[in-house]
Amino acid sequence: MRIWFIGTGKFAALCLENFIKRDIKFERIITGLPTKSGRGNKEKPSQVELAALKLNLSVTRAGLLSQEQELINEINNNAPDLIFVIDFGQIIKEPFLNAAKFDCINIHPSVLPKWRGAAPVQRALMNGDDVIGVTVFRLVKAMDAGGILAQEALSINKDVGAAELYEKLSALGVELAVNKINAGELNNLIMQDESLASYADKISRNEFEVNFNMPAEKFNNYVRALDTSGGAFIIFNNKRLKIWKTHVIDDIKEKNPGEFLGIDKERGGVIFKCADKAISLIEVQAEGKNKMSGLDWARGQRII
Repeated sequence: MRIWFIGTGKFAALCLENFIKRDIKFERIITGLPTKSGRGNKEKPSQVELAALKLNLSVTRAGLLSQEQELINEINNNAPDLIFVIDFGQIIKEPFLNAAKFDCINIHPSVLPKWRGAAPVQRALMNGDDVIGVTVFRLVKAMDAGGILAQEALSINKDVGAAELYEKLSALGVELAVNKINAGELNNLIMQDESLASYADKISRNEFEVNFNMPAEKFNNYVRALDTSGGAFIIFNNKRLKIWKTHVIDDIKEKNPGEFLGIDKERGGVIFKCADKAISLIEVQAEGKNKMSGLDWARGQRII
């Protein structure tokens, strides 16, 4: 079977790696253009391109797909049997949407129709969901609304973050997709129930700041959700402190939010009062510093 892969982001890169582990070969791998950032405005290749280079695979860079005439000509004249489009960041239009024999297939990290959209894992964690999952489905013009080929749900541990979930869901999604390919079941679709649809909007900049006036569960959920997106942060002594890992402590002491409560010896963290319970800061990162344990940071701040 001739298969193309189109993707850009971290979840797509993980899926690509898992497909290669399962001996799926791609005739063409298409990814977005590099972004520019940092000193000197250096080019940064997409996550998919970086994964492909590690796997010794060639990639085709594309800007707006609907304007890439060479790719349009190729798909009109010699369309593949199947196209995987994962975490690409563009709406897929004709002729790409329906040119392949089995159209375009997506792997989406949620149990559709719940959490359609750009940030399903992050929104599920922010919402405090106990269950997440992955869906393999056929792309249609409407966002994440196509017929379902396969899906599976997973229970979420309260200390698991987005990074770990991406690893698990990409492996599971690829397994489900490969099973459907091998079984020749790419046309067996189950339609989604539109009445159950919910949407995972892109994370905005003002959602990255957390504070001790939050309930501890919400503080923890935001930290977990943002661990692949640059990290949540608090303002401490007028400086930004990124928070990478936390744990909720069932503490009901009559203290004010933000007060230091003690050391979390079990996890190497330091405990602060939140609006209700308490939160252990286990892994943090001060401005201009590397990641460190909450305990080491607190010693440097002379909190302990």
